[in-house]
Amino acid sequence: METVLNDVYFMREALKEARKAFDADEVPVGAVIVCGTKIIARGYNYTEHLNDVTAHAEMQAFTSAANYLGGKYLNECILYVTLEPCVMCAGASFWTQISKIVYGAKDAKRGYSLIENSLLHPKTKVVSGILEEECSDLLKEFFRKKRLF
Repeated sequence: METVLNDVYFMREALKEARKAFDADEVPVGAVIVCGTKIIARGYNYTEHLNDVTAHAEMQAFTSAANYLGGKYLNECILYVTLEPCVMCAGASFWTQISKIVYGAKDAKRGYSLIENSLLHPKTKVVSGILEEECSDLLKEFFRKKRLF
């Protein structure tokens, strides 16, 4: 069976990372970074385990991708992330010069798009809403479980 490598395929890979975060009792956000057609980095939220507020999925993936490539610029890469990046992660993406960000669910409380001036690099393209319902449902399930305790 042939695999079609497109935004849906790579967002499903980011969802796999988000499920790892869910299983680790972290806010279930996952990310992958793709260069060409290859996933070169994976990450998921790890803020609780590391006791580090900067350990978001995107930040984990940026570091891993830079290490893989041997340089800090990711201008030939695409970030797939299950939740709209926050202001911190959008700012970090600016410095990486990532070519494209594809995200699933919108973050109406802390997403970067709430800021009037764009925080992204001027050359960064954005695609939103890929597998939005699946991405959103995983977050809702996580927080619903948290409220039960």
